[in-house]
Amino acid sequence: MASILLAPSPPSLRHTFLKSNRHILQQTTKKSISFTCQSIRDNADDGYLLDAPVSAGDGFSFSGGKYSDGPNPADEWFKKGKYMKAHPVYGTGEKAKDPIFGLAMGGSSQASTDVFRWFCVESGNVDKPSVILIHGFPSQAYSYRKVLPMLSKDYHAVAFDWLGFGYSDKPQPKYGFDYTLDEFVSALESVIDELGVNKVSLVVQGYFAPIVVKYASNHQEKLNDLILLNPPLTAKHANLPSTLSIFSNFLLGEIFSQDPLRASDKALTSCGPYKMKEDDAMVYRRPYLTSGSSGFALNAITRAMKKELKKYVEEMRKILMDDDWKVKTSICWGQRDRWLDFDGVEDFCKASKHRLAELPMAGHHVQEDSGEELGSIIAGLISRKVRN
Repeated sequence: MASILLAPSPPSLRHTFLKSNRHILQQTTKKSISFTCQSIRDNADDGYLLDAPVSAGDGFSFSGGKYSDGPNPADEWFKKGKYMKAHPVYGTGEKAKDPIFGLAMGGSSQASTDVFRWFCVESGNVDKPSVILIHGFPSQAYSYRKVLPMLSKDYHAVAFDWLGFGYSDKPQPKYGFDYTLDEFVSALESVIDELGVNKVSLVVQGYFAPIVVKYASNHQEKLNDLILLNPPLTAKHANLPSTLSIFSNFLLGEIFSQDPLRASDKALTSCGPYKMKEDDAMVYRRPYLTSGSSGFALNAITRAMKKELKKYVEEMRKILMDDDWKVKTSICWGQRDRWLDFDGVEDFCKASKHRLAELPMAGHHVQEDSGEELGSIIAGLISRKVRN
């Protein structure tokens, strides 16, 4: 297995809303991400603190209320993870600038200069069959927090944050990574190679499914199983919902992507029955609260999806229907998905002879709505005979 760098725990996050509306961020080391927000007046009485119910504070939308200096669920999740380095950084090596004003971004908004850092969480024994859990758009590895323990007994499970999401690097477009779907395919190949597994089962949710299928089509010999969670399977599915497509709009998209309640909370709760607990919201909001790079990456990914998703969905359908496709494939579908209609899904599975597992109480983000149930289903679907 490749060596993975242990990420130090970030200090408690504090935030003061300055008149300039700008965060002053510090990054303590080059190889680790440390989230430290400072204010000009640390003892000011008008400071806003992060990540608590609005009822506890003033309801300022970009902070989500007030949060004490006590333990933060985002910190606890961060402690469970590690950093690995995969996929080379291309470009001139210049310092990234924000896309609106062209100002140099702070240290915490700059990506690596040589190889990108990916945040991942592992569970289980490395000698057991490997399962890689790949989150959807927009989400984080945190979405698999209930699935990982379900797989830890019989498998070596790894969940990672894509570039641009969670605690992985968030390079600005034109500064090493442009977030095209082809680049994501190449990046996934780098990650799997870095993990050093000979055979692996892949689980992927939502709009990143076509990217993973394209990778898998070129590396069938590496795959034991492929499990798709609410993937975009029909032509209708290739159109992003308005909740996401708004981030592709010029200027308005940049503004909305800097609001964690729009970029995180609304994106997670508008696509199904999921009722997000505040502790979970803290984890999902954290990247958007610590750096503008998360929002700008969201803009770039949304624009790439709007431009390329239709072609990728068509290609995915052809791959999965092709007689040369030999990977055992299953589709798990949350029936209460408000973004992707179930019409056509059952017919596709019958025509392609892929197994369909339905979760009646889950929405688009299946692992959020029915994590334990999904974990049991995945464990039952994955082949146990083939070792790494």
